Amino acid sequence: MKTTVKRVLNYIKKYWFVLLLSLFLAMVTVALTLYIPILTGRAIDQMLGKGAVDMEAIFGILWKIGVSILFTALAQWVMNTCNNYITYHVVQDIRKEAFAKIQILPLSYLDTKPTGDLVSRVIADVDTFADGLLMGFTQLFTGVLTIGGTLVFMLVTNVPIALVVVCLTPVSFLVAKFIATRTHDMFHLQSKTRGEQTSLIEEMIDNEKIVKSFGREGAVKEEFREINGRLKDCSLKAIFFSSLVNPCTRFVNSLVYAGVGTFGAFLEVNGGISVGTLSCFLSYANQYTKPFNEISGVVTELQNAMVCAGRIFELIDETPQVPEDEDAVELTHVKGEVTLQDVSFSYVPGQKLLEQVSLQVQPGQRIAIVGPTGCGKTTLINLLMRFYDVNKGSIQVDGTDIRHLTRNSLRTSFGMVLQETWLQAGTVLDNIRMGKPEATREEVIEAAKASHAHSFIKRLPQGYDTVITEDGGALSQGQKQLLCIARVMLCLPPMLILDEATSSIDTRTEIRIQKAFARMMEGRTSFIVAHRLSTIKEADVILVMKDGNIIEQGNHENLLAQKGFYANLYNSQFAG
Repeated sequence: MKTTVKRVLNYIKKYWFVLLLSLFLAMVTVALTLYIPILTGRAIDQMLGKGAVDMEAIFGILWKIGVSILFTALAQWVMNTCNNYITYHVVQDIRKEAFAKIQILPLSYLDTKPTGDLVSRVIADVDTFADGLLMGFTQLFTGVLTIGGTLVFMLVTNVPIALVVVCLTPVSFLVAKFIATRTHDMFHLQSKTRGEQTSLIEEMIDNEKIVKSFGREGAVKEEFREINGRLKDCSLKAIFFSSLVNPCTRFVNSLVYAGVGTFGAFLEVNGGISVGTLSCFLSYANQYTKPFNEISGVVTELQNAMVCAGRIFELIDETPQVPEDEDAVELTHVKGEVTLQDVSFSYVPGQKLLEQVSLQVQPGQRIAIVGPTGCGKTTLINLLMRFYDVNKGSIQVDGTDIRHLTRNSLRTSFGMVLQETWLQAGTVLDNIRMGKPEATREEVIEAAKASHAHSFIKRLPQGYDTVITEDGGALSQGQKQLLCIARVMLCLPPMLILDEATSSIDTRTEIRIQKAFARMMEGRTSFIVAHRLSTIKEADVILVMKDGNIIEQGNHENLLAQKGFYANLYNSQFAG
């Protein structure tokens, strides 16, 4: 908790000038607020009895009260503006830092964390933190200053009555502290469960077709009810205990008010103070105790805010991906020679996947990778792109270990078309030239024609200027894949990775695209992952993988002649 508060203060420190201005305005607001009861008391003292009312003096005092109220309102407005400025700039800084961290987190972290929980941290938790921080600025500053200022005024005016207030006040602190210490853990559990709920909702909405296809609506509803029930329980407990703070402190404050009124009445009867002074003290007693109610509520909100801040700081503090070497070099003039030397890798320590894989790829070769599901085909692609780093061994491109190359230059040297498509919200034109933003409209159209996407794009409402959503909207899976293929056709990088690149495309279009791929792969080192073995017969080298190892290697005819695993796999696809 203390560490979180220190970090929040470090973010606020950037806006020290606005913070000081807010503090100054808070002091002005409090001073004027405390000055008004003095003026009211003076006005009361001008009314001594029937026929003994000094109206001229009263109107003079009322004029001063009116001016004080006007300046108080103005100071409060400017102070609230300053507080909003600080709060939402701090929130902006935290969100920017959190999003920047997500960009450099290793894929191993993103693969193991629910997307909904990350979204909940960056959106919901930061919003809750902002609400608590704003309330802290607005009410905590003025509350503390009001308590201090009122106490000083009361001690200056009448020490005995002030001592009555001071003696009863600690009870309010003790009650608030007792309850607040018991709500922190409950708010933490509430925030954690809310993230779990957001994760489930996000996952179910993204995969609604699968849920309906397998008739899992009932099971999903039951799982949601269970999480929702836990969220209800912990939220009710947190809210119940936090809501006790205000009535408990109000009870103590009523005792203070009653004590001041009773003791002050005795003094007034004995001529110790005037009626106006007693009225002023009663007003002060109310003003003195009121901030305790507000502060108790602020403490509860701040606790919730600090819990949410802690969750977002956990994300910000996550270990980023292995940084690039200081002497990392740019990969330029790529020939396309790729070497894997005794590569071993596993996603989970202790669970072996790739074991001592070695491979030598000459520039311009087409390498097909085949094998049963889970044998390590896609993992090999992830390692080539350096989405993950090898545990042992090395991968070299043009004789340089990829760990000594800049990630950007390595990845821009590969063009990828995956079975799983990825589009961004924007126009069709923008989606195609994602990897080459400077491309002209004519170049984009040529790439679309080469990928056989041009015909369906022309039929869209605004053609290449049609705006699509990140999930492709009304586009079919095959059309989305054609856009991804056009994207690579436009860039034409020196090396290609095709992972089931035509899995969602009809056979007729696939034949045309295969011809386009063949032209595109000429002179380029290409890695082709395929389950349909008919599509990789022209590959220079076919790697047959099983259980993380390359068990066979050669061209199509040689592997068939060996009558091994590849031959069985190929014949099983064309049996009968």
